[in-house]
Amino acid sequence: MNQHHWIEEFPASITVCDRDGIITAMNDRAAKSFEEDGGRALIGTNVLDCHPEPARTLLEDLLRTGRRNVYTIEKRGVKKLIYQSPWYENGQYAGFVELSLELPAELPHFVRKG
Repeated sequence: MNQHHWIEEFPASITVCDRDGIITAMNDRAAKSFEEDGGRALIGTNVLDCHPEPARTLLEDLLRTGRRNVYTIEKRGVKKLIYQSPWYENGQYAGFVELSLELPAELPHFVRKG
């Protein structure tokens, strides 16, 4: 991810895999988040190997269909938004990006007109 240096210190975990599920990049936050599993050593491995069922089957479906998956979780008292979305290169489906953003306990919600 070194071509966009701002990504490294961005305050969210960013993990990228190709269309076969091979992890191709992680920013600093992702490497730290997955430190117990190997951190940056996970680059080059298959993201499916990191997911037990039923998450593995869901991820296989996402990789096959190229649809996005968005949800929230709470782990160790920290709420997060998980945003898994396909990415494209020259208009061709190339894989998935997962963003994991910490959410404050109280999150305002605004409905805008227009």
